[in-house]
Amino acid sequence: MPVAVVTDSTAYLPPEVVAQYGIEVVPCYVVLAGRSGREGEDVTPGDVARALAVRGQRVSTSRPTPGDFVAAYRRRLAAGADRVVSVHLSADLSGTWDAARLAAAQVGEHVVTVVDTRSTAMGTGFAVLAAARAAAAGADAAEVAAVANTAAARTRTLFVVDTLEHLRRGGRIGSAASLLGTALSIKPVLHVADGRVVPLERVRTTTRAISRMVQRAAEAAGGPGASVAVHHLAAADRAEKLAAQLREAIPGMRELHVSELGAVIGAHVGPGAVGVVVAPAEQPADTPEETAPDAERPED
Repeated sequence: MPVAVVTDSTAYLPPEVVAQYGIEVVPCYVVLAGRSGREGEDVTPGDVARALAVRGQRVSTSRPTPGDFVAAYRRRLAAGADRVVSVHLSADLSGTWDAARLAAAQVGEHVVTVVDTRSTAMGTGFAVLAAARAAAAGADAAEVAAVANTAAARTRTLFVVDTLEHLRRGGRIGSAASLLGTALSIKPVLHVADGRVVPLERVRTTTRAISRMVQRAAEAAGGPGASVAVHHLAAADRAEKLAAQLREAIPGMRELHVSELGAVIGAHVGPGAVGVVVAPAEQPADTPEETAPDAERPED
């Protein structure tokens, strides 16, 4: 294809999709006690879940280097691409986008276009997939980048965690929100809004939080044809139950992917986390969080 699509390992696309469209995936790095390695190659989600289960053990993450991206871009160009569109997780959550921009400057910004999806996980992945499909259909680089931006802007990412402590430690959520959830034993439904992780709705139990997440996801889908992904870390049974609820709540889905979060995002949400990403087939009406007066009211 004249336009190659590159992303980072936090997009968590199914391997068969990566292979089908020839998407280049540049791994992020994970640092565990005594060792570090590349996500998906040297460090697995299980490694992270086990490390976080040990009291006092820390897990940290690091972006790919600009050199990693330079090598990826040059591989795609050497393989026959004329242009590269590089699609990544929110710049407010990681330095990955910045590393990609530095690499693009080295290779040539007239050759490489870098997209900040303002999202993460399959919130980024669906944008990458839309870009890859557009490239396969013959779109030029500007069109591929525009498709990625549009898809990312319409995607909704919602999730529930067992504890907010991992997000707080990694600087991905404010201390005030973390302490409030801990002090009041509240299980918030979180979402990614304008590139940041913020509370959407506060409830009292995990069961209720997941139920509300399903309702929100169904509203975001806006009807048949939506693409949906379910993510989890060390919570396969919970994820399968969530997927079953979504199949009932969102009839006529185009696709449904269920996968374990990779090591990088897993390190920030912790074991037991489950989430859902929705890419609607059509632009939905105004979403409830913009108008619902009780969105911040704890529920029993």
